[in-house]
This record gives sequence, C-alpha cells and structure tokens, in this order.
Amino acid sequence: MAEIALKSLAHSYLDAPGSPQDYAIREMDHVWHQGGAYALLGPSGCGKSTLLNIISGLLEPTRGDVLFDGERVNALPPEARNIAQVFQFPVIYDTMTVYDNLAFPLRNVKTPAARVHERVMEVAEVLELTPQLKRKAKNLTADEKQKVSMGRGLVRDDVSAILFDEPLTVIDPQLKWKLRRKLKEIHQRFEITMVYVTHDQLEASTFADKIAVMYEGQVVQFGTPRELFETPNHTFVGYFIGSPGMNFLEITLRDDRVRVGDSALEVEEGMRRAIEAAPSANVKLGIRPEFIEVHEAPVAGGIEASVEHIQDLGTYAIVDLRLGDTSLKARVEEDQSPPTGRAYLRFPAARLGLYVDEYRVEIDHDESP
Repeated sequence: MAEIALKSLAHSYLDAPGSPQDYAIREMDHVWHQGGAYALLGPSGCGKSTLLNIISGLLEPTRGDVLFDGERVNALPPEARNIAQVFQFPVIYDTMTVYDNLAFPLRNVKTPAARVHERVMEVAEVLELTPQLKRKAKNLTADEKQKVSMGRGLVRDDVSAILFDEPLTVIDPQLKWKLRRKLKEIHQRFEITMVYVTHDQLEASTFADKIAVMYEGQVVQFGTPRELFETPNHTFVGYFIGSPGMNFLEITLRDDRVRVGDSALEVEEGMRRAIEAAPSANVKLGIRPEFIEVHEAPVAGGIEASVEHIQDLGTYAIVDLRLGDTSLKARVEEDQSPPTGRAYLRFPAARLGLYVDEYRVEIDHDESP
C-alpha cells in the first residue's frame, strides 16, 4: 500500500502547450492517503482517465511529480510501481481457467505454490468466484469476467494501489449495486489504497469515503459525499452532484437590495456584505431543490414565483418554477401538496451558498439580517 501524491502535476497531449486550455490536466497538487477508498468523479473528457494513467505509469506527465510514499516515480514503468489497474473491459485470458487467471500475477513473480493457492482461494471466496474456479474464462458472463479482472489486481499482497477505470460500464445494471458493495467489502477487508474512476455519482458515493470531483482538467473539490452535496465548492459540483442538481440564481445588488432579475430577495446581513464586496460581476446564489421552502400563500421573507410544471415521483414531487427570467426546481415531499399557478419561496440562510466566479465564498451566518 502507498500514499500517492501529485505535486505541481500537469499534462498536455500537445508538443508545445501555450494556454491552460491546451492541458488535459491543469496544474494540481493532490494526495491519496494510504489505505483510503477514493473516487475520481466527473463527466467524459474532464481528465479522469488521463490522471489515472499518469498515476499507473502508462503516461508520463508533461511536468510535475508523482510520488509514492514520498519517492518520485515519474520514470518508473507500471510494473515497477506495483500498481494494479482494472479497466472498463475485462482483461483476462479466455483460454485459462478462472483459477489460473487469478494465479497468473503471483506465478509471474515466482510466488511459492502454497501461497498462490492460499491467495487465490481467499480472493475467490471474497468475489464469490469459488464455484467458477475450474471453468474456462471464455465461458463466463460479463460480470463474472469483470470480477476475475478485479481479482487479478486483488490477489497480489504487495500491490501499492488498485486503480479502477469505470470497471462497471459493461455490467448489467441489476448487478452493479452488488459489485459496488462487494468492492467496498474488499477494501474494508484488505485496506488497499483504491482509486475508482467514474462519471456516475451513485457509484462514487457507494464506493468511496472521499470523492475528487474533476472539471476541465482540475480537481475542483475533494470531500465526502455529504460535503459535496451540502457545501459544493464550485458551481459545477453543485450542478453535477444531486438529482436534480443545485439551483443557481444570478443576482445583482441594486438600491441596496439583492435582486434576482427585478425581484428583491431577503438575505442576512453577512450575505449582503459579501455580495457587496465581491470583486466580480459573476455572482450567484446556490440552493438545492431539497432546501427550498415552497408555500401556497405569501409568507414573511418569501419571494413570488410561477409554477410551470409538477413531476410527481411518488414519495416526492419536483416542481419547476420561474422567477423572472430564472428557472429553478424545488422538491416537495409527499405530505405536502405542490402549489399550482403561483408559489411563494423561502431560501433558508444556512442552506444558501454564495458563488463568485463559480467558486463558493464562506459566509458568517451568525449575523442578524
């Protein structure tokens, strides 16, 4: 197991990159602590797989360092880093049995036969592959093949880390939950440093203790699933995490009032001062649909909006609203009837985030409005 640190790391596929847009990975510093279960989450093209390939040694970064337990490994090939990597599509030998596939990495480094058998049986039991050990790999289902591929990484007890590059893409949706849970159990049992790349927030939240969210070649937030949901550090995190994502309201300060379009919005004094002090005109307020209070009648501190659509999802409803030129969504629980026509909204101060140039600004919520 190893602590993996990225120091001033950047990578471009161009020979002479001249601007930040030329980099698949923009300069970053990041640490994956020894024994942790991490997810690298983001949309296609954000740099997730590039970063994973740099860590594993399949790519050498344009600049900066990759450190394993403080030792620079930029020039080391994958086999010298003791990294196991599991790809989207299973990498196994179809003509071998499941047992021989699992044993291959150990036999390749001259592990004694007794130890090979011990480790193969242990990993097969964890992955529920014991009944398939004598079968040829070519006769397995897609999920069984991917479990064998995972097992080939787990079987080595000298591995520094296991890197998963969207390993459940080819798996039947009904089996994904079971395999994610199995990976979590494996991590808890073996305490191996694991980094799991995915574009699926549910996969990331199910597997990882901490998630690094990538956007345009940068890690814009690193935190627990709860932190990413409740206090997204960047507007992209707010939008990407949650279903539906966070609402963002473009605001101005006019006549000493915070306004969304022409509508005045009551905010606490600390928020108003932070908006006034913002060094940019790119200022937004962010709030999750779950945290908006929706009322049928006018309420103190409320703001009027029009109801455009109601989507009944059984245990709750998603209400599409319009506030001037701004569209937003609110979640209404099943014990409340969603309003029709007009609605009156309140945004609890503790749930309202301020974003300047897309990044969250901390607010002192102790001040009175």
